[in-house]
Amino acid sequence: MGKGKKVAIIGAGNVGATVAYSLAMRGSCHQIVLRDRNIETAQGKALDMSQAANAARMHTVVTVAKEAKDIAGSDVVVITAGSPRKPGMSRDDLLLMNAEITKQVVGDVKKHCPDAIIVMVSNPLDVMTYVALKESGFPRERVIGMAGILDAARMAHFIYQKIGYGAGQIRASVMGGHGDDMVPLPKFSTVAGVPLTDVLTEEEIIDIVERTKHGGAEIVGLLKTGSAYYAPAKSTTVMVEAILQDTKQIHSCAVYLDGEYGYSDVVSGVPIALGANGIEKLFEVTLNMGQQRRFAKSVKSVKSMIDVLKAKNFFGDQQ
Repeated sequence: MGKGKKVAIIGAGNVGATVAYSLAMRGSCHQIVLRDRNIETAQGKALDMSQAANAARMHTVVTVAKEAKDIAGSDVVVITAGSPRKPGMSRDDLLLMNAEITKQVVGDVKKHCPDAIIVMVSNPLDVMTYVALKESGFPRERVIGMAGILDAARMAHFIYQKIGYGAGQIRASVMGGHGDDMVPLPKFSTVAGVPLTDVLTEEEIIDIVERTKHGGAEIVGLLKTGSAYYAPAKSTTVMVEAILQDTKQIHSCAVYLDGEYGYSDVVSGVPIALGANGIEKLFEVTLNMGQQRRFAKSVKSVKSMIDVLKAKNFFGDQQ
């Protein structure tokens, strides 16, 4: 079990706080430290969670990092910090703004916990994972983005809604970018071990895939004042626990590609084994023509955002 393990969570908003709560309730680590621009809010949440941990008879202690150095010694750093898109902001404005936030946060991680594994949750996810990798100078094994587990969970739920049985026994698989650029893999998706294609028609699968792509937007439309956080936080927790407990479980995560699937110098979601070293193994699965085409489109979309940052000399002389 995660004896003596420490997890830092940067950004104590809904997602970050729920990750902390999920970890604390399971006693997955010894110490959780929250870091947020609003120190008092983080302190209030930390106090509340520490009391919840006592109610759950767990040993996890939740504290607040008032200064960057307080994250020192963290085994895993989860980064959820970022700004939502405000009225009048272009996508490029938001991209640059969140890239600057990520650069600053990752600078702190590099300085205070140079051996940590970074789990990126901030959007646009694939690009922020790329920024974190470049700014940290860490090996790619230690900078991993969370998207595939969330998309797979959404897809599994929609499969359940469609068939009405097998809850908890549905395994969906996706690759590529988050949202519109997602590449669903029905061939690797099963209901209690039965291939999805034996359970649903092609039309039904297409319907599920479309709904999954817009899964986040559907929740935003209903909440009206924010975005999803329970499923994103649980998906992040799954990754953190796989690392802390060295399970080598296979999940689709956003990672830097260096020749795999024919792509380099870009981040995209592919199946990896997660363990104590971060990425323990990266798998190259066989894609059909349609999936290859969708994956190419997904990679192109991420590359175009990276190019926007490069054009503004965001990475300086690192290239």
